[in-house]
Amino acid sequence: MTSALQKNRPGAAFPFDNSYVGLPPHFFAAQAPTAVAEPWLIKLNEALAAELGLDVEALRRDGAAIFSGNLLPEGAEPLAMAYAGHQFGGFSPQLGDGRAILLGEVVDRSGKRYDIQLKGAGPTPFSRRGDGRAAIGPVLREYIISEAMFALGIPATRALAAVTTGEPVYREEVLPGAVFTRVAASHIRVGTFQYFAARGDTDGVRALADYVIDRHYPALKEAENPYLSLFEAVCERQAALIARWLHVGFIHGVMNTDNMTVSGETIDFGPCAFVDAYDPATVFSSIDQHGRYAYANQPGIGQWNLARLGETLLPLIDAEPDSAVDKANVVIKSYGERFQAHWLAGMLEKIGLAGEEDGDLDLMQELLSLMQAQGADFTLTFRRLSDLAGDDAAEPEFAASFREPEACSAWLTQWRERLSRDPQTASERAIAMRSVNPAFIPRNHRVEQAIEAAVDGDFSLFEALLSVLSKPYDDQPGFAAYREPPKPSERVLATFCGT
Repeated sequence: MTSALQKNRPGAAFPFDNSYVGLPPHFFAAQAPTAVAEPWLIKLNEALAAELGLDVEALRRDGAAIFSGNLLPEGAEPLAMAYAGHQFGGFSPQLGDGRAILLGEVVDRSGKRYDIQLKGAGPTPFSRRGDGRAAIGPVLREYIISEAMFALGIPATRALAAVTTGEPVYREEVLPGAVFTRVAASHIRVGTFQYFAARGDTDGVRALADYVIDRHYPALKEAENPYLSLFEAVCERQAALIARWLHVGFIHGVMNTDNMTVSGETIDFGPCAFVDAYDPATVFSSIDQHGRYAYANQPGIGQWNLARLGETLLPLIDAEPDSAVDKANVVIKSYGERFQAHWLAGMLEKIGLAGEEDGDLDLMQELLSLMQAQGADFTLTFRRLSDLAGDDAAEPEFAASFREPEACSAWLTQWRERLSRDPQTASERAIAMRSVNPAFIPRNHRVEQAIEAAVDGDFSLFEALLSVLSKPYDDQPGFAAYREPPKPSERVLATFCGT
């Protein structure tokens, strides 16, 4: 049993190269993790560790102690970041890392900088009466979903490790405690900018903006107006990201401004979920009582969040307030066009079109309307359409996606007529469609089953699910059951935040 935090044990060092700690002291609070009773390593992402240039052998040996927070590696400068945020539309001027501690940063083999952060590592000055801990369910959910998003090709934070703590956490029930190690391009959020802007700290906003440009958008240093260009670049990345969410049926669940990164990565996999039967009004989050963050609302919420970022940057964009607002409004208004272009391009790929013609948007919308009316599973319908693109014999299986199989006949006629003007061969089209229409997603009921088993000490379903989701675009016949939607008795109707 480890009773106290250990520091700088030989062989446990990461190649830390920390930069955020060099910002002014009010950007964060220095905070070491709180030691736990009896850590045990559930999972180490060895492939990611190797990419980051970490000592995999040392992590195999000391991983339980390091990733629980009991062993502080040499070079770590642990801190909790300060930020604010709009949560379900209401502004909180101080949030911050209430149960997360940034150990430090590493530069991977390609020269990219990444944060290494522990979630559930104990209370911080930003904990707001919380215990700073995490239960095993949210830890495993984040591990599964973040790695699934990576395999799907969607920018997201990554999972480096998960450990149990040997201590209980108290939520609605007593649950095993755990700690999650997250890797991110950075943890800087829209809410980080809001923290300083809410205090009238323009120097703080400028220092943060300069840091973000240096770290994420270095080419913008040569721009005529670097801060306006920064705003535009963040809007572009978020438009592309949220479009990718919709392409795979992903619902974030809590798109608060403190959960939107300026790097363009998906972050904070709390009550997130994937759509089963297609319905644009789908909500899973138990705390989203009014559907603010429903599937189809995500693009608009993205724009709303980015407008809040623009507000913080106004003093930097132009010294004349009206001029600053005009310039920022041009950027935020362009977000809708940016999102629509990314969304439509991806959706046309999903139905096998290499180019775009007038009427293609209508063709796409008609399929979505048909899927909604017929209760068709989002992922399975598009995957079966990929099969049909290469083999007409697959039509009965595609039609079976709909409650009334004959309901898709008219749409298929229109689709085939449109394909006749597309330059791809049937084989090329099917291959292209299978590369964007996954066979496997982290289906909500499978995730819940893995978590329930893990609470009882069985991690076999967790391991199996990770294996399947690592190759989402492959057929994997041996795991065909993982493609299937839930039975009525298996449906997950609500997901929950981990705090």
